[in-house]
Amino acid sequence: MSAEDTASSRALAEHYTRQNLEAPGSLDAFWMPFTANRQFKARPRLLASASGMFYRDVDGHEVLDATAGLWCCNAGHARPRIVEAVKQQIGTLDFAPNFSMSSPLPFRLAERLAALAPGDLNHVFFSNSGSEAVDSALKIALAYHRVRGEGQRTRFIGREKAYHGVGFGGMSVGGLPNNRKWFGPGLPAVSHLRHTLDLQRNAFSKGLPPHGIELAEDLERQIALYDASTIAAVIVEPISGSAGVILPPEGYLQRLRAICDRHGIVLIFDEVITGFGRVGHAFGAQRFGVQPDMMTAAKGITNGCVPMGAAFVSDRIHDAFMSGPDSAIDMFHGYTYSGHPLACAAALATLDTYEEEGLFDKALELGDYWQEALHSLKGLPNIVDIRNFGLIGAVELAPREGAPGARAYDVFARAFHEGHMLIRVTGDVIALSPPLIIEKSHIDRIVQTLGDAIRATA
Repeated sequence: MSAEDTASSRALAEHYTRQNLEAPGSLDAFWMPFTANRQFKARPRLLASASGMFYRDVDGHEVLDATAGLWCCNAGHARPRIVEAVKQQIGTLDFAPNFSMSSPLPFRLAERLAALAPGDLNHVFFSNSGSEAVDSALKIALAYHRVRGEGQRTRFIGREKAYHGVGFGGMSVGGLPNNRKWFGPGLPAVSHLRHTLDLQRNAFSKGLPPHGIELAEDLERQIALYDASTIAAVIVEPISGSAGVILPPEGYLQRLRAICDRHGIVLIFDEVITGFGRVGHAFGAQRFGVQPDMMTAAKGITNGCVPMGAAFVSDRIHDAFMSGPDSAIDMFHGYTYSGHPLACAAALATLDTYEEEGLFDKALELGDYWQEALHSLKGLPNIVDIRNFGLIGAVELAPREGAPGARAYDVFARAFHEGHMLIRVTGDVIALSPPLIIEKSHIDRIVQTLGDAIRATA
């Protein structure tokens, strides 16, 4: 490289660094997702860089990440192997189509993922997000029944308080009212099981709550009402993250599996949050010992650095599509960026990092310490429940009268601006999901900072 080229490269690097480190002149043009935009822009929180367990904001403060970004940076931030893989890939193969063409990377990645997945989930359909992974899984379920001659199976059953992304399919099977009410009726033929949050019987349980397995019988009631011959699939999160870390009662998921088996209904686990070590195995299905027919993933698949989602499909479902002529397209579905080379490179390096550092075991190794630390907050003002499993946790606060969500938001803002820590708030629930590289000292700081913020918030 010539001296002129070196100087130009250095100037470009400085330019792109400044774009990250300097606050923008205006915040008006970017309409932020899932944000009270006017509230945020009155007192913005802008992150400029990240490394390991920490962000750094535009004012130079180090910010402890207690949420793995947005449930996604499971291996921490700016991990060298992942950074280098993406840098090398962009200069080698920036894009390759996957419609009747491809590159080696998605095949390598799918094989690695299938080896991690439970049971016979040996086929992977790539997308760009968890939302797209869910919509893909729903479409595959419908088409699966159709190719088997049971095209009348068109009903989906979701669950109250569920979050399955923001596509029309995921929105429809999801059960968060604010995600649904603004956008019309959504898909037809969708119904919902009751959620499993029961503060009266299960508040301050450690690990899985003991009460509520009977709620799985809601599925039998739906079957009696609609008839099993009309039901395509049931979709649930093993742990409902975005609704505020709602845990399955002991035996609940096993009971759903048994009912679906008896009635020929596809069971889909949405593991966008619980996948890739969050609960102490590669996936929640393995930790809970329940085998789904399909499974969706995203977030931790690339450690959050390049968008990617995936739908894992069982041999039985996949093979049902392979009965036509070899020259026929077996499923008319896909995305321009399915199996994108950069995403695949990031995912392969992410899997290497998980394996080399034993990160899927961290939730088991630190689970008890995490549990006891979180539950030490019991008794602080306005706390009505504490929930935990693996390296996920939630602290639920009593809402202020006439202002739901306001108390938790104030704790969130105080934790960031005064405690220099990032937490996640959903309603009046503070959700925690730290990177899996966390150490006991980080757990201590998270609990101390959160406790201070709660004490200081009326």
